[in-house]
Amino acid sequence: MSDRIGNYKDLVMSAEEAAQFVNHGDVVGISGFTGAGYPKALPTAIAEKAKAAHEKGEEFQIDLYSGASTAPDCDGVLAEANALRFRSPYNSDPILRNKANAGEILYQDIHLSHSGQQVEEGFNGDFQVAIIEVVRILEDGNIIPSSAVGNNLEYIEAADKIILEVNSWQSENLEGMHDIYRVAKLPNRQPIPITKVEDRIGETFIELPSEKVVAVVETNAPDRNAPFRAPDEVSEKIAQNFIHFLEGEVEAGRLEYDGFIMQSGVGNVPNAVMAGLLDSKFENIKAYTEVIQDGMLDLIDAGKMTVASATSFALSPEYADKMNENADRYKESIILRPQQISNHPEVIRRVGLISSNGMIEADIYGNINSTNVGGSRIMNGTGG
Repeated sequence: MSDRIGNYKDLVMSAEEAAQFVNHGDVVGISGFTGAGYPKALPTAIAEKAKAAHEKGEEFQIDLYSGASTAPDCDGVLAEANALRFRSPYNSDPILRNKANAGEILYQDIHLSHSGQQVEEGFNGDFQVAIIEVVRILEDGNIIPSSAVGNNLEYIEAADKIILEVNSWQSENLEGMHDIYRVAKLPNRQPIPITKVEDRIGETFIELPSEKVVAVVETNAPDRNAPFRAPDEVSEKIAQNFIHFLEGEVEAGRLEYDGFIMQSGVGNVPNAVMAGLLDSKFENIKAYTEVIQDGMLDLIDAGKMTVASATSFALSPEYADKMNENADRYKESIILRPQQISNHPEVIRRVGLISSNGMIEADIYGNINSTNVGGSRIMNGTGG
């Protein structure tokens, strides 16, 4: 038995045993954001429970909410088992996408900074279960999130029952990297006290209502760490054009080479941009973004990037291993926050980002479509 489970030894059980707490019609919130920090064992156990029910002619489907996309061993297995009635707020799994576009799964994409607030305000009804992956459970019962924070706070608070997956693949040295801050509930909102990317305003742990915890499942499985292709000629040309644009902004007096603050989407083109920044004139680069990807670790290692704030990782297998081996060093430069903070327009506007993201189409008025193909089929989700 792992030494990461604190005082919850009496609640340790298999994923199959823990699946007893998830029933037909339940609304379930899970950890995870862009393939990091999602539960690794419970989704398959729930999918098998659904298959067994369907073979008996019984109904079994749940409504599933996350931070953003997860992985084939989460969204994929549940969609394939016809275990999902509804999914939100973001998805990248092809099986789930096809079923949503065929009308077999209800799907709603939501701006990612809005999704947690909507949970808090009851837009989604009552939550029966939260399934949260953690690095470890502290002796006082509080938890250290794993490689994604996402909407963990909101699901923990909303759910009647909590299942914890303690994943020993995740480095224990992630402790101290998180900055857990709760936005006050309406009507008592105050400005989010972040004026600089490097500001830490919360705790390094999540407070856990111990009376809600019904099961602890031990796992040892990696995140969905997809390898990036080496930058090709087109990606490199796009990166050159983008850096040329930044240099033009410096020449125009609207930007400085020191202290450029960036936000970057995920993929080969953004990684090519960051590779270009390694050889650029820009120094003391900062990032306020959703996810930490390979290129940001390279910029940190080179001393080009001083701080990166996000809610999650999106690393290749090689760089995930690097993070696990060097998390104690990287947490001096990386901050992981709840997505209500990482994606909040208030903070984004205040710190003054230059943002680069992908799109599906744009119209002549500059309106960008990032999820609906021809206005009829979803690709992934709005994001934000």
